[in-house]
Amino acid sequence: MINETAEQLYTKCEGERHSYLERARTCSRLTLPYIMPDDGFGTHSRLETPFQGIGARGVNNLAAKLLLALLPPNAPFFRLNIDEYLLAQEGAPEETITEIERTLQRVEESVMDEVSAQSYRVGIHEALKHLIVTGNSLLYMPDEGGLRVFHLDRFIVKRDPMGNILYMATKETIAYKALSEEMQEALSVYSKDVTDKCDLYTAVYRCGNEFKVYQDIKGIRMPTEGVFPLDKCPFIPLRFSKIDGEDYGRGYIEEYLGDLQSLETLTQAIVEGSSAAAKVLFLVNPNGTTRARTLAESPNGAITQGNAADISVLQLNKFNDFRVAQDTINTIKDRLGHAFLLSSGVVRNAERVTAEEIRMLSMELESALGGLYSLLSNEMQLPMINRLVDVMNKNKRIPKLPKVIVNPVI
Repeated sequence: MINETAEQLYTKCEGERHSYLERARTCSRLTLPYIMPDDGFGTHSRLETPFQGIGARGVNNLAAKLLLALLPPNAPFFRLNIDEYLLAQEGAPEETITEIERTLQRVEESVMDEVSAQSYRVGIHEALKHLIVTGNSLLYMPDEGGLRVFHLDRFIVKRDPMGNILYMATKETIAYKALSEEMQEALSVYSKDVTDKCDLYTAVYRCGNEFKVYQDIKGIRMPTEGVFPLDKCPFIPLRFSKIDGEDYGRGYIEEYLGDLQSLETLTQAIVEGSSAAAKVLFLVNPNGTTRARTLAESPNGAITQGNAADISVLQLNKFNDFRVAQDTINTIKDRLGHAFLLSSGVVRNAERVTAEEIRMLSMELESALGGLYSLLSNEMQLPMINRLVDVMNKNKRIPKLPKVIVNPVI
């Protein structure tokens, strides 16, 4: 039992998250600056643009391939598995088992239709980009449907040594008018100004075999408490890599941060040097017979008096230096291209993509990213399906499934 308010819980754990945030911001500046901007960033702030686009291209490419492997558009990424041995022990005939499998197949199709209708792929794509850059993300799936993504600077998480969630908390800035009537009554606030905002803190902690959720604003407990089974919690924390003893994950960009920083520095040097080299300056000998004004005012093809020996063009003579830098850039680009799978083309750009191509893509991601696909299938796909099935059961969109006999399998 946690006796602290959600705000106190969130504030207490912010310090442990600081080093991960700073690293994430460094990675974001070299890839997609909007993923994790600096602290204090607002609507009128300006984002810095990197000199190279390999980081952004790599993140978008990896996120797209992961999305296609995790949520294929033309086939269910899970199946509802029945315990045939248990049914056989209870004397269920073969026809009954076959009918159950047909019903479960229709349920699978209904769940996938819900995924498409609620635009879950849009939220998952956003979460994947955050996982690649920052290493962490938090999914929220409310009972009303839909999916929301909390960024690393808006949530904290605490895990036990096995990686199981002990507690987590989120912070969101919300307008008073967007609060429910119950919340407004609890705050005794009836603001007429639509620009007034407040910080809503949500805490989720594990208590036995369930998660308990409570919220507060300015230390005032809101009447929105809830209890959820461990496998059906609406809050699903994700991490890119699992590191023993750490509550947060590490991003993929962090593994190649040295190459990206070197590429950024060399690209900036070549861009700025090329800009300087592209500037054309004619130098006229002050002691010569050619006048600078005559040279400047003469149109193209004109015949004027002068001596060619009095005129020279300013040159940097840095070709060999630029070539060394360019060769180094090409070498780094090749390494990053393999790291971000930019050179592979397993899946065709077509309307119908075969299941074998999806399996090949999954195997490629598994071998290239060192078990990431397996981690996401365990920490994202399975909890998401359990939560989605639970929400559809509450809304009476699908029949209630007996947990002892039927279980989702990725």
